[in-house]
Amino acid sequence: MKKSREEKRKAIIDDGCNPELVAGAKFDGILEIPIIEKPRQMLLPAGITPFTSMEKQNNHNEAIGFYEMDVNFADILINPAKYQAPLREFEAMISPDCSLYRNAPLAVQVANVYRNRAIGSYYQRRGVYVIPQIRWGNELTYTTKYFPEKIAFLGAQKHSIVAIGTYGCIQTRDDKYHFKAGLEEMLFELEPEVVLVYGSMPNKVFEDYINCTKFIQYDDWTTRMHKGGDYNG
Repeated sequence: MKKSREEKRKAIIDDGCNPELVAGAKFDGILEIPIIEKPRQMLLPAGITPFTSMEKQNNHNEAIGFYEMDVNFADILINPAKYQAPLREFEAMISPDCSLYRNAPLAVQVANVYRNRAIGSYYQRRGVYVIPQIRWGNELTYTTKYFPEKIAFLGAQKHSIVAIGTYGCIQTRDDKYHFKAGLEEMLFELEPEVVLVYGSMPNKVFEDYINCTKFIQYDDWTTRMHKGGDYNG
């Protein structure tokens, strides 16, 4: 029986990181994380549309985001060239929000920071306006307790625009502790001019930092739909 292309791909040795994605990229730090460069101007999207709803969204003033289960956007990690044209139609894209679970092995957390920046750099070098999604996991990713660099912030440049997500990430006391600790480190390390926030901004988490930068809050997709939002913005 003839094997499909995907079956053949799985049958060969594949590092899973698509090395062709970073041909021509610049790199940051001892881990050589691909860089998403600071844009010439700060563009503020009208909203954030999930990747899986991109084809239904007629308002191209939105940014395409990846605040959903990793499996839902796996195809863009495997076949990024397939989405170049559709993504260019939108105001911006936020680099893929690959999961950094705090209980995941550190190697997995590092790999997902790399994937985030590699995909973002790939599209930026092809004319898409890319906003780096900053995600941290356990304290080994947002401090220098293990690595000499804060790996969660590598590949994002200072004094730029970045995105973060709170949706599903600040539910427990432990979640809030790590989110707030990572947020503080991010603001110190990157000194961003603008921070897009996908999800709520509770005072208990943000009140100490609200004057540190310009925060722009966006409702998560479920909330937008419950409020009567539609694909036309």
